[in-house]
Amino acid sequence: MLVSVMAAQANDKPKTLLKPIGGNTESSDVLDLFKKGKNKVEKDSTNGEKPFFSVIPVVGYSMQSGLTGAIITNTSFYLDEHRSRFSNLLINGYYSEYHQYWFTANNNLFFEKSKLHLIGDMRYYKFPTQTYGLGTNSTLKDALKIDYSYVRISQIITRSLLPNFFVGIGFNLDYHWNIHPDTLQGKALNDLNRYQRTNHSNSTGVSFNVIYDSRKNPENTAGGTYVNLQYRPNMTILGSDSNWQSLLLDLRHFIPFPASSRNVLALWNYYNFTLNGTPPYLDTPSIGWDAFSNTGRGYVPGRYAGKNLMYFESEYRFVLSHNGLLGGVVFGNMQNIYQRWSDKHAIIPGGGVGIRLKMNKYSNTNLGIDYGFGVGGSHGLFFNLGEVF
Repeated sequence: MLVSVMAAQANDKPKTLLKPIGGNTESSDVLDLFKKGKNKVEKDSTNGEKPFFSVIPVVGYSMQSGLTGAIITNTSFYLDEHRSRFSNLLINGYYSEYHQYWFTANNNLFFEKSKLHLIGDMRYYKFPTQTYGLGTNSTLKDALKIDYSYVRISQIITRSLLPNFFVGIGFNLDYHWNIHPDTLQGKALNDLNRYQRTNHSNSTGVSFNVIYDSRKNPENTAGGTYVNLQYRPNMTILGSDSNWQSLLLDLRHFIPFPASSRNVLALWNYYNFTLNGTPPYLDTPSIGWDAFSNTGRGYVPGRYAGKNLMYFESEYRFVLSHNGLLGGVVFGNMQNIYQRWSDKHAIIPGGGVGIRLKMNKYSNTNLGIDYGFGVGGSHGLFFNLGEVF
């Protein structure tokens, strides 16, 4: 349930008229609902020298967190005078009725005429929750209560070698402590004890990254392609509990459909493989633990976990009102989690529908409210400020 919505746009005596993304001067956002007069577009205009800022307090519900309150913020801006790509910051805070609280900060920044790219994922969790063991052959009855604290620090710097093509290096840390599971015997506890022998874990490594990104606005693109290939060796010399390596491949493609419309068919493939070694239990690839916690709509984060993850999602985004204020989506996803390549590859489906409310027409930022469902009775509401992918 959305209890209130607020949006603020930095604006101070504009020098030039910046049109809404897509060039539709009839576009509207939430801020326009509170404005009057024929010169609304001119009053909204900005030269892009100041950021577009949106903040939304929300109240929602999920199986994992129960009743949850959140403050979700999104800031989009240009860092170079050519205004070739939007940069953005997402900073969110949450608190649930189960006494979970977590904070996330994601940055996607372009410098030096978009030749330098800084990508970050920072988060802190104090998170009593449930885990279900490894693989896909678990049910909701296998839930094991577990409590832990968690910090993630990930910053990746890349340099453009060719148009839209970036290569770089990063630092990645995933640290869990005060890990306290229940003692309920079963599959989840057996899997946990095999991978987690102490009440803390540390996975620290560098990463080598290759990115192709032809999107003009990562927040809500009308077309283009995104590819992210990351090889991450975690090393004891940097503080990691063990030496283990992972490979991440993130593929996204966006197609205007029909071609003359503002509707978009979005396709997403996400793969996270353990190449060698054994990750700590809470660092094994799992749905809902990607950089923006968006994989696996229809399931709680961590519902399925294992050494290897393959994920596919498609979403159709369509306009409901001529001015773009309201939109909708339908989506479906499939995931497979497995321990060994020889394992049977069971496919776990999910899907759902959602609505979109335009929070800022200049950065094209939407509030997304989705209802997702999966097998075994999984379901929940999902909020995003910006598109899911």
